[in-house]
Amino acid sequence: MPGQADRLGETRRPPTVVPAAERGATRIADRVVAKIAAQAAREVLPALPAEAGAPHATVVVRRHEKGSGRPAGAPAESAHVRVSLELDYPSDIGGRCGAVRRHVAERVEALAGMEVPEVAVQVERLHLAHTPGAAQGRTR
Repeated sequence: MPGQADRLGETRRPPTVVPAAERGATRIADRVVAKIAAQAAREVLPALPAEAGAPHATVVVRRHEKGSGRPAGAPAESAHVRVSLELDYPSDIGGRCGAVRRHVAERVEALAGMEVPEVAVQVERLHLAHTPGAAQGRTR
């Protein structure tokens, strides 16, 4: 309480309110943003065979300085994301890549508060869909 004396006989001052811009900022590590992007890619893709690798991502975060010509209220950071994944074949590869791009951008913006101007999707491997009666092994 204002004006209340503590044990040493000193009077406590009421806490001062510091404007949000002067309080500091939270920095999210690039590797955390990469994990968010990889998880977002997994959320969109259907289940793949056990031997398929899980999607993984690399991220480059660019931090923008104040007064760099950015509009007020724009995120101070932007994340350029590259997601590598494996898909089953035959499937709509372009459609799946587009869905991954959209979902990764939405999740990174929502969870990390970063602008995502670019999501590059790299398909590392295609897995043939197994049909009943199809021979196991290598297909030529």
